[in-house]
Amino acid sequence: MAADLTRYDDVLALLTSLPDRLPALRVVVVNGSAVTGGWDDHSDLDVEAWCDGDATTTYDSVLELARRELPVDHVWELPVGTWPTGRQCFIHLQPDAADLSRPTRLLDVVIQTTPERLTMDTRRHGVPFVLHDPDGLLHLEDDDEAEMQAQRAQAVEQAAGRRQTGAWLVERAIARGDLAEATALHLRFAVEPLVRLLRIRYCPARHDFGLRYLRADLPEGTAEQVEALLPGPGLSDRARAAFAWQDELLRELS
Repeated sequence: MAADLTRYDDVLALLTSLPDRLPALRVVVVNGSAVTGGWDDHSDLDVEAWCDGDATTTYDSVLELARRELPVDHVWELPVGTWPTGRQCFIHLQPDAADLSRPTRLLDVVIQTTPERLTMDTRRHGVPFVLHDPDGLLHLEDDDEAEMQAQRAQAVEQAAGRRQTGAWLVERAIARGDLAEATALHLRFAVEPLVRLLRIRYCPARHDFGLRYLRADLPEGTAEQVEALLPGPGLSDRARAAFAWQDELLRELS
């Protein structure tokens, strides 16, 4: 069933009008949970666009129009250089985004320079909702499998290589009574690599997607198993269990 985007009707109207006002824009799409599943009352609207020339110039123009024509409360702009070929920002259309007593209205906007060949892997990103692509520049095709396999192999190698160092860092922090540090290290070295290995094992096309996709992509019950390892009383036991699960996956993937 298609996602109900009606609470973003004003945004979609502005996005649809942008190419007539900013001719450098070549492709504008909505992607993210609106097309991959998981859309709900608190989903942001993921907008991705590609343009001719300098992406920063077009990005600045789009942001200026958004501030002028949408009820913008505030904007978080990611630092220059986060995207080598573009810019990204989060545009909040209401105050206090953490107030979930009403539907969320938040835009995640990425604008990049159009590459020589523009592709999107639907296994990873779903089939985008195309608002503008008159020249058919966007090609829906799988990413290069050899490159993705190399990325997965490197992730497995790194997880195996830092396994002992990570466990030592967690246990040392616990032994010293530095519980805040131990908790942060447990998440960084025990839980996050574990989830990456699970994603490599069960959903390799989306191997680099984060913790939030546990329920969407992994086998039933996996999310609950991981959540049982999150920080709490008996952190050392939880860390050991997380690292032991890493070991099991590393043996399978190596």
